[in-house]
Amino acid sequence: MPEPTKKEENEVLAPAPAPPPEEPNKEKEAGTAPAKEPNKEKEAGTSPGKEWSIGESPAGEEQDKQNANSQLSTLFVEKPQGGTVKVGENITFIAKVKAEDLLRKPTVKWFKGKWMDLASKAGKHLQLKETFERHSRVYTFEMQIIKAKENYAGNYRCEVTYKDKFDSCSFDLEVHESTGTTPNIDIRSAFKRSGEGQEDAGELDFSGLLKRREVKQQEEQPEVDVWELLKNAKPSEYEKIAFQYGITDLRGMLKRLKRMRRVEKKSAAFAKILDPAYQVDKGGRVRFVVELADPKLEVKWYKNGQEIRPSTKYIFEHKGCERIMFINNCALTDDSEYYVTAGDEKCSTELFVREPPVMVTKQLEDTKAYCGERVELECEVSEDDANVKWFKNGEEIIPGPKSRYHIRVEGKKHILVIEGATKADTAEYSVMTTGGQSSAKLSVDLKPLKILTPLTDQTVNLGKEICLKCEVSENITGKWTKNGLPVQETDRLKIVHKGRIHKLVIANALVEDEGDYVFTPDAYSVTLPAKVHVIDPPKINLDGLDADNTVTVIAGNKLRLEIPISGEPPPKAIWSRADKAIMEGSGRIRAENYPDSTTLVIDIAEKDDSGVYHINLKNEAGEAHASIKIKVVDIPDPPVAPNVTDVGDDWCIMTWEPPVYDGGSPILGYFIERKKKQSSRWMRLNFDLCKETTFEPKKMIEGVAYEVRIFAVNAVGISKPSMPSKPFVPLAVTSPPTLLTVDSVTDTTVTMKWRPPDQIGAAGLDGYVLEYCFEGSTSAKQSDENGEAAYDLPADDWIVANTELIDKTKFTITGLPTDSRIFVRVKAVNAAGASEPKYYSQPILVKEIIEPPKIRIPRHLKQTYIRRVGEAINLVIPFQGKPRPELIWTKDGAPIDKNQINIRNSETDTIIFIRKAERSHSGKYDLQVKVEKFVETASIDIQVVDRPGPPQLVKIEDVWGENVALSWTPPRDDGNTAITGYTIQKADKKSMEWFTVIEHYHRTSATITELVIGNEYYFRVFAENMCGLSEEATMTKESAVIAKDGKIYKNPVYEDFDFTEAPMFTQPLVNTYAIAGYNATLNCSVRGNPKPKITWMKNKVAIKDDPRYRMFSNQGVCTLEIRKPSPYDGGTYCCKAVNDLGTVEIECKLEVKGGLSFCRLLLQGVPPNIIDSYLRDLHSSNPEEY
Repeated sequence: MPEPTKKEENEVLAPAPAPPPEEPNKEKEAGTAPAKEPNKEKEAGTSPGKEWSIGESPAGEEQDKQNANSQLSTLFVEKPQGGTVKVGENITFIAKVKAEDLLRKPTVKWFKGKWMDLASKAGKHLQLKETFERHSRVYTFEMQIIKAKENYAGNYRCEVTYKDKFDSCSFDLEVHESTGTTPNIDIRSAFKRSGEGQEDAGELDFSGLLKRREVKQQEEQPEVDVWELLKNAKPSEYEKIAFQYGITDLRGMLKRLKRMRRVEKKSAAFAKILDPAYQVDKGGRVRFVVELADPKLEVKWYKNGQEIRPSTKYIFEHKGCERIMFINNCALTDDSEYYVTAGDEKCSTELFVREPPVMVTKQLEDTKAYCGERVELECEVSEDDANVKWFKNGEEIIPGPKSRYHIRVEGKKHILVIEGATKADTAEYSVMTTGGQSSAKLSVDLKPLKILTPLTDQTVNLGKEICLKCEVSENITGKWTKNGLPVQETDRLKIVHKGRIHKLVIANALVEDEGDYVFTPDAYSVTLPAKVHVIDPPKINLDGLDADNTVTVIAGNKLRLEIPISGEPPPKAIWSRADKAIMEGSGRIRAENYPDSTTLVIDIAEKDDSGVYHINLKNEAGEAHASIKIKVVDIPDPPVAPNVTDVGDDWCIMTWEPPVYDGGSPILGYFIERKKKQSSRWMRLNFDLCKETTFEPKKMIEGVAYEVRIFAVNAVGISKPSMPSKPFVPLAVTSPPTLLTVDSVTDTTVTMKWRPPDQIGAAGLDGYVLEYCFEGSTSAKQSDENGEAAYDLPADDWIVANTELIDKTKFTITGLPTDSRIFVRVKAVNAAGASEPKYYSQPILVKEIIEPPKIRIPRHLKQTYIRRVGEAINLVIPFQGKPRPELIWTKDGAPIDKNQINIRNSETDTIIFIRKAERSHSGKYDLQVKVEKFVETASIDIQVVDRPGPPQLVKIEDVWGENVALSWTPPRDDGNTAITGYTIQKADKKSMEWFTVIEHYHRTSATITELVIGNEYYFRVFAENMCGLSEEATMTKESAVIAKDGKIYKNPVYEDFDFTEAPMFTQPLVNTYAIAGYNATLNCSVRGNPKPKITWMKNKVAIKDDPRYRMFSNQGVCTLEIRKPSPYDGGTYCCKAVNDLGTVEIECKLEVKGGLSFCRLLLQGVPPNIIDSYLRDLHSSNPEEY
């Protein structure tokens, strides 16, 4: 359990309950002060279940403190202790953490004060160390202060965190000035403090002497009564008791009370209380959890004594006996004390919101100025919009609308602006952040001032203009005050400054304008006074109220209605209600009168206090009357239990009646909650108010019982919940089956296929029912293109095709008359009943239909199909046509030898299978599909390749120096594919070991270099194609001798090689199809020198400046991208390449399929031939939409 961070000692008497106490720190050796006991004084008198016992032995007290500490500290095994050090000396604080249950090193931070992180201050005077003892598995963290200074004194804190565990400890450091030694006085013993009730204090223990003196003074008071009062009083009453009975050593008495043994009574309401403290970074999220002994107890959360209401910042959850509160987006304002109540008991905690330190990166600079000038002091900090405080001579500068000091923030720059500097502004200014500070001096000189025209007293009538004018010798600014308060410029009040003349002009004088006006030049002690007297009858100012003068107050709250009044002389105010005067006094409803206002006070507002209240004003100048309507409102009554009128698969429709009493304020809306019947956790369904009295909850689980309830909301708050509705169970039929299509038709049967429903639900799927009716019957339905009925007629003549439910998604309707037309529909059936029927889009003719043949060549077979010798060839060619087509295969125009090539035919495809491919299997294969008089043909090119043979002849053309020129002729057998290169090897005649010198060489001649002089070499060459190197190589018949004696080398004469080449397509365009709405690309590759110019055309028309097309060309690869094509983008596309040597073109066909429906069917696994048939049926039924 984390330990609370120590607060300042002036918070000891806070009325809120405090966390459990921790073990007090033991006193250090001589020269140190006893450590403070954090938060111990908070508990005195806060828990009603505490019992106090006096005179217990110290051993028992220490044992109880150790037990309490063992429950509080979860990480520390030794905490740093407070201490005292002299100026210039060193001191070390040690913290130890047990690592038995930790998988990695915990994180430890040292702080001074509340937020100053000391990690950034390490250096000459501060060192942080850490060690690890492997045998005892204890981490030791040390903070050493070197050559302490007086400003090092204060409160320090050590925090340790590991994952979700947190522990902290506070300790104090006192720094004293170093004093010289006196021969006759032992300094260590002189400052020794007195023990617990002992008289062993040193001579210089002034606090001990003061305690003894104050104790003697207290002996004259009834000490026994005071002790009893303090023991039984709340912490908020300590100061009152001390003042009443003259107690001067209140802190000493509270420490004695704190040392008394306390018997803690186990909480009857909480099974698990809040942790003593929580820590969270600014902007983070914190979670408070308590566990109740009785889950029926009502729990309320409070912050600084004020109840917390649910909102987006404060979120409450109930989990069994646990009650959880989340605080989102924590800010510094959330750093406070929180407590939760359950019944008559409560427990509390503290939340610490941490903000990283801000450093000063640019220091302030000394500045000189003259009176009346604008002065700016500028510094820079490490973060944008950081919290920076300015000080003048050590006192904080708080800018305001009437202050001459303004603070301007520009990112990391913070500027203090002094408007119209005066001599009083001469001071030392400093800026302080959470991680640093800077200071500078400002010097302001004063000039002499003469009054040329003073102000004069004026008496004006109400509504007239007031003009106060004066003139001084300097052109400086000044301030106007009225009755000692600064005058602010408004639309009616204008302050004019022209050169040395200052004017205060008030248009339409009011009674409020009467008073003593003073003009004070800035930076001077001279004042120019004037009195203004305004005569006015009494008036009542109701501008702060609504248009109908209505004041709304919440029942149970206190109303203090202050009405400004005016008049000269001040009028007398009388409040009344129903001709009955409201007197001044101490009643629940009373009036309070002041010179400039009158107040109506209602201590505890009740419903009967609503009504009209009258105000009467009277003075010598006249009378004034006004009426105010007071309306007392409250939260509404809970609504009646809602009714669930309709239920679906995951939804329901609920209705309710408004509450009988709306609390005096209109109902703004309702909150709806639901829960499972077997659960106790309610879930809010709407975060925006529901304005109607009906609601449709969604996202429920089918087959699970639910209950719902209602909260009414008005301007005052949220009512109590209504009674839960009657339990209901969401359950619904499935959605209709999908993709109902005709599979086949004969003269007496129709075979239908469909897909399962998209949504089945918790009730499952039991089977399908297929129904049909003949065209012309009264039950026939006219349907749209999606298979949905346009209107519904009585269905009396629908015939059930299957007497029992079927599980399969295919069924054949038999016994149908030839040439009749039928409508077909299918339903899905489950425990909730039959779904909505899925209709076929048009009547079906019972007659076998001739479907022209069509061959679907796969994309990879539209190019030459290449396989190596010995590999298997298995090609599947889908086709369509009805009745079953007749298939004929030929190779190079001749029938196929079925002994070598296997042909397998089915109703929808044909398969050509070769177990082991041979070179003889290469060729052009033609497929002919025939249905009666309709014929469809297609061709496939198959190329079977093998490794090439060796080159025919290898010759040594020339030998010179260390070089040999070789040439060879290509092999007779290229393996039925192009030769891609050659590999050349050499061998010394002595060893005849072959070594490769050149690989993947494309020419038929080469020069071998860097041969060894004096050796004799043979050479051989391998041919290479896409299958690999030839099995054999061709070797030179003669050897090449590298002679030792040099010979004259003749440079060969080379003719310039002609690299020019006419354009040629190395990879053609391929016929393809695209899906409407999805980008499509056409690719080909071309070569040529000079580089050819590429032009794309569609249907023989060049494509230019069309944003729907993008053209790319990279390393000879040409790409045309068509953005989101539509069916109109289909056609013949041509790529044209042109250079000086010629022109070449290549074409392909692009077919754009029918958009989202085709894509959706293809993704669902429907074969393309069935998709085409389905789309063709849609096209024939509704040609105008295609």
